[in-house]
Amino acid sequence: MHDVAAAGFADPADYEAARPSYPDVAVDWIAQATGIAPERSVVDLAAGTGKFTRLLERFHADLLAVEPVAGMRAALRSAAGRVPIVAGTAEAIPLRGASVDVVTIAQAWHWFDHERASAELARVVRPGGAVAFVWNARDRSSAWVDAIWGIMDRVEKRAPWRDHENWRDSATPMRGFEPYETAQFRHEQPLAPDAVVRRVASVSHVAVLPEAERQTVLDEVREVLATHPDVRGLDVVRLPYRVDCFACRRTAEAVRSRPAPPASTR
Repeated sequence: MHDVAAAGFADPADYEAARPSYPDVAVDWIAQATGIAPERSVVDLAAGTGKFTRLLERFHADLLAVEPVAGMRAALRSAAGRVPIVAGTAEAIPLRGASVDVVTIAQAWHWFDHERASAELARVVRPGGAVAFVWNARDRSSAWVDAIWGIMDRVEKRAPWRDHENWRDSATPMRGFEPYETAQFRHEQPLAPDAVVRRVASVSHVAVLPEAERQTVLDEVREVLATHPDVRGLDVVRLPYRVDCFACRRTAEAVRSRPAPPASTR
């Protein structure tokens, strides 16, 4: 795991409380593009606190969550207790080869070692199966929102992605899979100003800052919310996102045999 992800997501309270979910239209697109349906085996990889996992439950698939961070798994278990959860990473998925119909990856692919994760996805996904990626990308079209994320630009200068407006830079083609289908949607997250502060606090690169630096960043966010003419005095603000979706099918080519990581009871 990336060190910042391991440390920054260890306490998921802010993540669960203030991170956005995903709009139904995006979830429906992914389900249709990948064939999520009853009795199909679906793995939500790097499931976090289950923001996306919970949205998949309504399709009544054979659903499994894989998440490496213990704190995240605990929060997921509380939020989606009926979904089986196993510890594992994208680079060592704890499942047998060709055992999965669909893998979903929400807000996480940019953290992975893409070459190793791609090989693992090619190993566990059956020919004809599919992988889907989804991101809530930061929409900076409003001046006050741009000011908030401008604070984050400084904090995240060493983050493992180029920028939050171009997630497709992370969704690189994968060997053994067909070209991506893509779709884009938009939604807004209504939040009280204090919850916007928690939203920023949930970012891993903020969570791992020394406490004094962390509080300085959060105070800057509070200052924007208290003084910017577009939002000052409001009890609820609406934080906009662009939702980027990608899906690709597993080809029928043979997968070179390689040792599998320890199998789950699945």
